[in-house]
Amino acid sequence: MIISYVFISGIIHLAQVKLGTLEKLLDSFCGCGTAIAAAQKLGRKWIGIDITHLSIALQKYRLEAMFPGIQFKVIGEPTDYGAAKKLAQDDRYQFQWWALSLIRAKPLGEQGGSKTGKKGSDKGIDGVITFIDDNIGKPKRVLVQVKSGHVKSGDIRDLVGTVQRENAAIGVFITLEAPTRDMATEAVSAGYYESPGWNKKYPRIQIRTIAELLRGAQVDMPPQYGTFKQAQRVQQSKGQQEELFDDKIMSPQA
Repeated sequence: MIISYVFISGIIHLAQVKLGTLEKLLDSFCGCGTAIAAAQKLGRKWIGIDITHLSIALQKYRLEAMFPGIQFKVIGEPTDYGAAKKLAQDDRYQFQWWALSLIRAKPLGEQGGSKTGKKGSDKGIDGVITFIDDNIGKPKRVLVQVKSGHVKSGDIRDLVGTVQRENAAIGVFITLEAPTRDMATEAVSAGYYESPGWNKKYPRIQIRTIAELLRGAQVDMPPQYGTFKQAQRVQQSKGQQEELFDDKIMSPQA
């Protein structure tokens, strides 16, 4: 099941009753972040903990959508190539979900509460990003594949075939290892997607390495729309992420 969220005012009311006059909230099973979002709205200090990178990504998206400009720390996520490689060696599904979160792609084939993950019948698709760029208003898709092991030009040809079969606009190949020259050639040979709304061409097949994404690289595409259900923005008291071992929000540990 793909986890998404809708912010419900009744949940905030319930959280307010339960929080009462408590100054701090520790939620050691954050899930999609309802409790810490309620604490932030009510001006409480909070710490959130979860074991899956999927849940951590959803919490980040939710907080950023509800509280524009919010600042918080995440610990336990890879911040360099070595840590990313270690995560891939320990659990390739957690690596996959984390890699998808770097470009805000919605994972496919996941079990949100599972520490090991489960591969779904994804037909060569690990994640999806959606966007709208015309007057029809029908969402178009960017299909994402993630590889943590050896890569070759055949992987790019497979992605081209998947994009064509699924009638998608763009395909993105995320790789831990550096791509070969033949892979780059195959990607360039796939041509461009021409956006009618933005009057711009985007490479149909794009290769992004983990190292590039950690340096801030993103997918070259029209603005995302509707990839995740958007949490409603709220007015808030001055909430604060509580310190725990000199950090503020706990995330998966390898």
